[in-house]
Amino acid sequence: MRPTWSIGAVARQTGLPVKVVRHWSDVGVVAPVGRSTGGYRRYDTAGVARLRLARTLRDLGMGLGEIRAALDREDGLTEVAAAHVEALEAQIRRLRTHQAVLRTVTRRTTHEGLALMTRTAQMSPDERRELVHDFLADTLSDVDVPYFREGLLAAGAELPDDPTDEQVEAWLALGELVADGELGPAMRRIAEYTARHGQGAQDDAAAAEMRELTDVWVGRVRAAIQDGTAADSPAADQVVADIVAAWLPSRANTDPSVTSDGTSARKLFHEQLTAASEPSVERFWHLLCVLTGQPASAGIASEGQWLTTALHANPSPGARDAQLEALYTNDTDPWPGGVLEAFTRVQDTVGVLVRAATPDQFGLPTPCDDWTVRELLDHLVWENLIWGGLAQGTPPSTAHTDDHLGDDHIAAFDTAAAEARESFQQPGLLERSFGPAPGRRLVEQLLIELLVHGWDLATALGDDRDLVPDLARAALPVVREIYGDLPRTAGGSIAAAQAAPDDASDLDRVAAFLGRRVPTDS
Repeated sequence: MRPTWSIGAVARQTGLPVKVVRHWSDVGVVAPVGRSTGGYRRYDTAGVARLRLARTLRDLGMGLGEIRAALDREDGLTEVAAAHVEALEAQIRRLRTHQAVLRTVTRRTTHEGLALMTRTAQMSPDERRELVHDFLADTLSDVDVPYFREGLLAAGAELPDDPTDEQVEAWLALGELVADGELGPAMRRIAEYTARHGQGAQDDAAAAEMRELTDVWVGRVRAAIQDGTAADSPAADQVVADIVAAWLPSRANTDPSVTSDGTSARKLFHEQLTAASEPSVERFWHLLCVLTGQPASAGIASEGQWLTTALHANPSPGARDAQLEALYTNDTDPWPGGVLEAFTRVQDTVGVLVRAATPDQFGLPTPCDDWTVRELLDHLVWENLIWGGLAQGTPPSTAHTDDHLGDDHIAAFDTAAAEARESFQQPGLLERSFGPAPGRRLVEQLLIELLVHGWDLATALGDDRDLVPDLARAALPVVREIYGDLPRTAGGSIAAAQAAPDDASDLDRVAAFLGRRVPTDS
């Protein structure tokens, strides 16, 4: 006869409280084999073994339903254990993520740590992981670029076991980028363009060629930016020509009939560049590189914006030059007192504002996006240097991005202004040819730059914006004529035109046409 035990004896053998054994009996985890003459439950060896296993599964975190399913089916234990292993792994990942974020918080100031915790609380690790995974899986599901989609899925979006602060930041930023909603459409645009043009997975040689071509155009554009060359200026045409010459013989040129620089070549190259120039996608790949510990290349969004603008403004070789040449055939001088006198008055007016600016105001924002007062003052000095140098035939040796102010912004401006004024007063300068432009147009260009940036400085400092009203009135039609056809893009010289209030001054209207938001005076 098989031995049996009372519920108390079973409780002692299994380490479970009597009430737990009784409850588990009631819900079907274990069944007694009979009852004593007094009506008490009796359990056999198999029941005791079942209870011991049930306790082990409970200690691992399983619920009663999972425990009962594992014990009731011959193969149920393996299946339930595997599912539980997966659940435990997810829990471990979640805890490691919280641990990584908290470690990062301990290395921040109170303010930075609070901001980091707030970002974490806005989306749980599971929600963030699910959001990114769904994005990776679904964004390109119906576009015929399987290698592209596989590359995304392979990249993943998990934090390493022992992440750096930078990786924690990247992980948080990745979820925010996906949640923002711009990344999906941008990724689809790239994939759809790739699918339309039959650009499949690249072999190593093709990939190396594309990297080399990218290095060429990025380097050429960075040099142009360093030199202060505006993307929508005639000077950008040669930069475009050099880059197109490198692109034509490469495999990036997908049209065999396009063999020389011209409208067709620049149009195709512009299409390719526009399709690839998606800042959110570039940000996405950068974050994945940080997460996976791969070298993250320097961003090239600003260079891409410059080049797309230059292609837009110079759609064929010499196009911008020809456009300006037609404009320059009008040799009338619209400026009261003549362009040279008008320039002198504007330069003197801006000089007063420069001298009024104090170092404690250098950090103030200005109507020029991302420029502080100090950066605006530096640009005013540079404008005098570059245009005065062009008039002298000796462009400045310093770069556009160098610091031109030093420790004395007033002296820096006065010196550069005097040099520009002296160069413009050369005999015959106004009629001398500078490419398609007469010297008068060089003077006019600096006049307009100083007038508009003077408005920026006055606005930033809270001074009267209505500078030299008669010259501002003359400037409005000139500015519209010169800049009206320029692309209003991120890489261009001017932003999209803004609406001016009904009572706006003429200079307010000039500033609004060139993309500034005119303050509403109270």
